[in-house]
Amino acid sequence: MRIARVIGSTIATIKNPRIEGTKLMLVQDTDESGKDLKSPPYAAIDLVDAGVGDLVLTCHGSAARQTHITKDTPTDAVINAVLDHLDVDGKRTFEKA
Repeated sequence: MRIARVIGSTIATIKNPRIEGTKLMLVQDTDESGKDLKSPPYAAIDLVDAGVGDLVLTCHGSAARQTHITKDTPTDAVINAVLDHLDVDGKRTFEKA
């Protein structure tokens, strides 16, 4: 899993029938304090109703295809949790406002 921030959304009117009805969000990987990394943003299927600005956990590759919604679909990334806070080495590095 990776920590990422939701930076936007996208709409695809034509997509694989197995993922119709899913919400696609644009996410940017972050470090453990929520600071954006210099990696390219990517699209992820939102399984938990995340919103722009949320810090989330994402799964990738075959792990992204292990949910009841994405099983056996052409999926490379999913959002599977919205983070309330992060604690690293006993120190709070992020807390949702």
